[in-house]
This record gives sequence, structure tokens and C-alpha cells, in this order.
Amino acid sequence: MNQIYDYIIIGAGSAGCVLANRLSEDPSVKVLLLEAGERDTKLEIHIPAAYGKLNYTKVDWQYYTEPQAHVDNRRMYQPRGKTLGGSSSTNAMAYVRGNRQDYDDWAAMGATGWDYASVLPYFKKSENNEQFEDAFHARGGLLNVTRAQQYRTPLADAFVAGCIEQGIPPNEDYNGAQQEGAGHFQFTIKNGKRHSTAQAFLKPILDSRKNLHVITGAHVKRILLEKNRAIGVEILKNGSVETLKTQREVLLSAGSFGSPQILMLSGIGSKDELNKHNIEVKYALEGVGKNLHDHLMFGISNLSTWKGTLNNVLKPLNQARHLLNFLINKKGPFTISPLESYAFFKSDPSVLNPDIQFMFVPGHMGNAESRANGTDIYKPDSYPKFDGFTILPVLLHPKSRGYVALRSANPMDAPIIQPNYLQEESDRLLLINAFKKARKVLLSEAFKPFTKKIFYPENADTDEAILQHIKDTLECVYHPVSTCRMGSDALSVVDARLRVHGIEGLRVIDGSVMPKIVSGNTNAACIMIGEKGADMVKEDNPT
Repeated sequence: MNQIYDYIIIGAGSAGCVLANRLSEDPSVKVLLLEAGERDTKLEIHIPAAYGKLNYTKVDWQYYTEPQAHVDNRRMYQPRGKTLGGSSSTNAMAYVRGNRQDYDDWAAMGATGWDYASVLPYFKKSENNEQFEDAFHARGGLLNVTRAQQYRTPLADAFVAGCIEQGIPPNEDYNGAQQEGAGHFQFTIKNGKRHSTAQAFLKPILDSRKNLHVITGAHVKRILLEKNRAIGVEILKNGSVETLKTQREVLLSAGSFGSPQILMLSGIGSKDELNKHNIEVKYALEGVGKNLHDHLMFGISNLSTWKGTLNNVLKPLNQARHLLNFLINKKGPFTISPLESYAFFKSDPSVLNPDIQFMFVPGHMGNAESRANGTDIYKPDSYPKFDGFTILPVLLHPKSRGYVALRSANPMDAPIIQPNYLQEESDRLLLINAFKKARKVLLSEAFKPFTKKIFYPENADTDEAILQHIKDTLECVYHPVSTCRMGSDALSVVDARLRVHGIEGLRVIDGSVMPKIVSGNTNAACIMIGEKGADMVKEDNPT
């Protein structure tokens, strides 16, 4: 291809699709969007309840961590979307902005202009909220946000009532005036179908905007640099190498694993890391790949007397019946995410803001025996066939930090992912306390009509036993962040305008730039980063 583009976007994920839409609004600007995966044609992408069927498939990168020393040396699964829409096409669709303090903390850490008052307009810009229109929400945006409308289990309401019994206040809108409290999730769902960034921002313009070119199946080999300026990219497609050029900027939106990997393959990163793989150092940036962290969760379950749980829904004959209802009527349990309800609360009154999240699932995810025999929290089809329901306690602000490194100089090799989960004792102690709170909720009066018994774990009466249960069931919430951290210190990678330090014409615009993780599911924040990043690109490149 001899065409020179104004912007080359690497990664058609949560931020990349937003960038493609906003930058191509100007018909005089030529935009190229590159995606390593294929188009989002897989049926299960668009069925909310089928999201677990996307893991371990061609639309998933299927990454794993290195053995985790503090989690019994488990190698832990790291699902990431590999299709148009990225992880917004494969996640559980929860729309959670986090706490306003998160963004004020970003600004205090050197991300000037990313305080809550500055980012709120960008959250609202994207949003078409079906339930709320106020100082915190808007209607008319491209991304549909809604609470479950077609279906809700009675277990979801019991969970909220159980939380209230345990001192967690009710809260209809955790994305509004305050985050703390219990209620029902908001989702990126529209008319009973997943509303990914591909569906919201990309699909409506693919045919009408001739200045936007999308290439799928394009695996980026490296960013091309000339005198510390990005001038294009090399991609691997159909077994051959192609060179694509830009006259303005390369915008890296490959996520917290892909973005640092591509920077390092391009000669931008730690000298020691690059030298180890005989990669020429184009610009030394020690922070590339550092500061990796993620939310962590584990499960605690009851057996259920109610027979409408996910365990029942996912039985083969029932799946067929519910799929037919979904396809014909857009109704029934296939229209909702497996996550139904939430709680955000403080582990201790002395904590300023919520540091624990509960996610409620109307399904039982297995006991020690079934998990040892292959039950996988990321594969709903592997759930036990007996009915139950689960609370997933989530550590919102882990102190443990890890890194992403190169496995080799081959761009087709998965990166080394070493998050060092539970390395810090404070993380372990918080999760133990979260377990105790979750057990109290499961034993509440609200759940008694639905409960046969606490089933998993049946006996965990000491902190040691609780911690072992946590290690047995711990998973990431696939919210990796901060590997290309925003700031001005020695270990930051981009400045507050998302420009890579020392390199002209190159920005990182995705969740990897977060100075620290937000208090909740990260997809909404990644979309906001795409919105704000697009405005910055436009402001710095007037036409």
C-alpha cells in the first residue's frame, strides 16, 4: 500500500474504535485502524449471557501469567479480546466509571487535566443512558448504557437486600453522586444485545466514511521510527510484511499487554530488556511494561432452592430454548450479563472510599472437587449442573505490582506477564475480610428462601483456611492497567497528553496509561480515555 495516512491506530478495542470514529469525523483526514483479530461476526459476541463462550476461542488472545509464587504457583488465565471491539466484545459488559477520587488521584500523580471534573464530560459524551439523565449522565451518545430490562432473577434483589442487612446502603447509581452502596449493574447492552465499541462507534460509520480504512488480521511487528519520530508501522498479514506510513501520528491502543510489547519490539523500553533480545535501543524508557496491576476476585457460593439459576439455564436443552427466545423475542436470560448486581463498600470505617466490590452471579461456580476436575470460572459451560449463586469479592486497590516483558523478539510470541498477585500482605488481608463480609451476606435473611446451604467453601473457619480458599479460586477480573503509565516521573511512559516521552508523533491511548487502577470494572474508563485522547489528538493537529 502506497497510501500515507494521517493517523494509524493500532488496536480496534475499547479506545481504538472510539478514536477511529472521532478522528474520521473530519473527511479530510485519512485514518487507518489495524486489528490483529478478525471482524466481530461470532454469534456469541452479541448474546450477553454467552460471553463465557468467547474465552479460549479465536476472539481471545488466551494469555497466561507466569507462575504466581503467592497463589500456589498457579499460572493464571488472562482473557483479552482479539476482534473488532477488543475486550468490549468479550467482557461481561459492566459499565462502571470508578470513584471520582480515582481521577483526582491521577491528576495528583502528574496526569494534569485528568481530574474528575475534567473527565466527566467525556464519560457523558459517549453515553446514551436509558435510566439516568442528570449532572452525571447523558442521553444521545453513541454508547448505550442500561440496567437489565428484559430479565432479572429474584436472586439479584435478594443480594441487594442482604447487603442492606449487613450495613451496605442501597444505591441505584454507582456512576452518579456517590459510589458506595448496593444495587443492580449498568451495562453496555442495547435492545438485549451487547453494545461493544465496535457496534457503537465503528459499525455505524464503516460504509459511510471513505476516509476510514480498517484492516483486520493485521499483527503489528513494530512501529517505524526516524530520528525519534514515528513515521509508520510494519504489520504481518497473510504471511507477509507490509509497511504503512503516517504523516501525523501513530496511536497505540493495543492494551496493557500489547502496547508495552509493541513499544519494546520497536526499540522503546528498558535498555536491559531490549539488549536481552538484541533489539536496537531507539529510546530508553525504563517504565515500559512496569507497574502492572489488576483487580482480583474469588468466589463464595450457596446452593439454591430456586431452579432458574445459570446452572439450569446452561443445561443443553435449556440453552436451546432460551436461545430461541433470544433470537425471536430478544427476551429471557440470554439478554443479561452473568453479572447482575453489585456492592461497593469500605473494608473499614477509616477508609475514605470503597476498597472492596462485590459482584453477584446467579449461578454456582463449583466447589473444590469440581474445580480440580476442570471447572473454570471463565467457562460457564463447565459450571456444575446443580443450582446455586455466587458472590465474587473484588480487591479494588491492590498494592502488589508486576510487569510485562518480552518473551522474545518475535512479535507473534505472547509477552511475559508477571503481575505478582498477592505479593503484598495487605492484599491478602483485605481479601480475607471481604470473604467474611460476603459470607455474612449469603447467610442473611434475604437469601434464606433461596438457600439450601453455604456450599463453597463449607468449612473455612480460620484466616488460614479462608486464605487457602482464596488462593484456590483467585482469578483476575481482566482489568490489567498501568504498563504505559501517564505522568512525568522517571517510570512514566506518556505525558498528560498521552504522548510517549522522547518520541514525536506517537501516543498510547488505552487502559495502560492509567496512573493507577480505578475503583471498579475498567471498560468505561478505557472508553473515556479514547474520547479524551481523540480530542487531544485533534487539538494538537489542527487541520
